[in-house]
Amino acid sequence: MDLEELRGNIDRVDAQIVELINERYKYVLEVGEWKKQRLEAIYVPEREKRVMERLCKLNQGPMPERTLRAIYKEIMSGSLVLERRLRIAFLGPQATYTHQAAMAKFGHSVEYLARNTISDVFRDIESERADYGCVPVENSTEGVVNHTLDMFMDSNVEICAEIRFAIRHCLMANCAKSEIKKVYSHFQSFGQCRSWLSQNLPGVEQVEVGSNTRAAELAAAEPGAAAIAGRLAAEIYKLNLIQEDIQDSSGNTTRFLVLGKQSPAVTGDDKTSICFAVGDRVGALYDSLLPFKKENISMSMIESRPSKLRNWEYFFFIDLLGHREDPQVKKAIRELSNNCLFVKVLGSYPRCDFTI
Repeated sequence: MDLEELRGNIDRVDAQIVELINERYKYVLEVGEWKKQRLEAIYVPEREKRVMERLCKLNQGPMPERTLRAIYKEIMSGSLVLERRLRIAFLGPQATYTHQAAMAKFGHSVEYLARNTISDVFRDIESERADYGCVPVENSTEGVVNHTLDMFMDSNVEICAEIRFAIRHCLMANCAKSEIKKVYSHFQSFGQCRSWLSQNLPGVEQVEVGSNTRAAELAAAEPGAAAIAGRLAAEIYKLNLIQEDIQDSSGNTTRFLVLGKQSPAVTGDDKTSICFAVGDRVGALYDSLLPFKKENISMSMIESRPSKLRNWEYFFFIDLLGHREDPQVKKAIRELSNNCLFVKVLGSYPRCDFTI
């Protein structure tokens, strides 16, 4: 075939794709009406996981799985809006990695609400000013986000889903690389890009600011200035991407939590997050963890935080593989409760097995 014939075939397929997406959305509208009548949740994490897994199994290429996931994320985002416009609160400002992670999870069609603090995100969900929230909880190089863990102690929100988001730092400016005299960024980003900066921008002034979004804002207004931030910041502040992926560690990943007021059903590939407090006695923590060993349940995280009620008392946070409705998990939690002063299940949710 010649070029025009090939393009004609592409146009024909595009028309079929548009027709099929609209056919899908007609069924989505019917599903939305069914949910509305029964007061069911619009966003269903366990259904999302099943759909994505099924689509990835159906994909025979040449389309990469990453592309398939991105396309269907936007199709699902449009589905959510057809059922009811969702409001997603996130730790702001705009263009932060939390904002990018939330958009990677919910797509571009929903409404996003930037909040100044993690506490504000929790309060928005509690007061129903937002349907869901997105907050960071753990970074592969920096460790846990203590403020997020602390908020669970007095909040009734639940963990509905998790996101694993690769932190990809970009150098952006409105000038050529050779003309850069100053670089703005958050202190953590400077630390994560130290080797690249020393090799590529030796002697260039580094100015720490409160967020990478603020760095992009300053770079956009100042000749000869650059910023280290995510791609979204370059789009919002109209900066040119000078270099992508300048972080020293290619495995730098942050785990984010999606917060809400619902409890996802069992998928067969789930996580459960728990908080508990133990008494002041020898072997208390050891005894608390024994039920998980007896039931052959793996733990993927354990952290301690001061109780803030009495000196030298701690709460422990654990993530375990399994759903709280699984028989062995139920049994382990029941035994844990017998050994502890306090136990709280923070949520059971589909396990995320890929990094966006």
